[in-house]
Amino acid sequence: MGIVERVAVLMASAQGNSKEHLIRMKRLSVFALFVVFASSIVVAAQTPAAPKPAAAAAQRPAAPAVQKPTAAASIPTAKVAVIAFQAAVTQTNEFQRDAADLAKKYDPRRLQIKAESDEIDNLTKQLQTQGAQLSDAERANRARVIDEKKKKLDRDTQDAQSDFQTDMQQIINDVAGKVGALMSDYAEKHGYTLVLDEGDQQTQTVLYALPAMEITKEVIEAYNTKSGVPAPAPQAPGQGDLDAPQPQLQPAPAPAPAH
Repeated sequence: MGIVERVAVLMASAQGNSKEHLIRMKRLSVFALFVVFASSIVVAAQTPAAPKPAAAAAQRPAAPAVQKPTAAASIPTAKVAVIAFQAAVTQTNEFQRDAADLAKKYDPRRLQIKAESDEIDNLTKQLQTQGAQLSDAERANRARVIDEKKKKLDRDTQDAQSDFQTDMQQIINDVAGKVGALMSDYAEKHGYTLVLDEGDQQTQTVLYALPAMEITKEVIEAYNTKSGVPAPAPQAPGQGDLDAPQPQLQPAPAPAPAH
């Protein structure tokens, strides 16, 4: 599996950590919904009931009550959209291009780690097959050499993991911030009053939405057009398979209508 497929996203903003940005967006979405429903309750509560007719005028229809406009009446009609923000980030041409470049950058270290691992495997097999023919001192010496090489392999792998995560998180943060800005402009131009992040398979937050409310594909296409970055060429098999922990979230699959 290549780095692009194994990359996690997530939700990042230009102001900080992508995960914190995703949490803020979810909180804002819930708060906005609360405002819409609370405002409706306020309008209903502030609407005066029509006075009951007096007994003497029971046969005459009561005049309709005059309602004064309230501040809540200025709230626009809600138009909600949903987006798989993580997929919108990781499926852009810019992100995939940068992730592929990062894979090439770390390919020499990947090959180095693989060579160290193969050497340890060969020495271990030799010790197992020749152990009976060796003296106790020779077996102990070979075992010590293998142990030292394993420790070096662990250090090299951990260093590669740390460096790779730092570089990948920077890419995620940069692209997520720009995708978030474009999404806001897109929502405003198309009259959306609220955009909800539907999350991924592990953190699904929208249980149902009409397919027409899904704007993930449109945002990705708009971002690719604005960035001018062409779709990257397919990655060569085995390229970028660095055995390093990926950023915290796994990449979401192609967006589908929420159910």
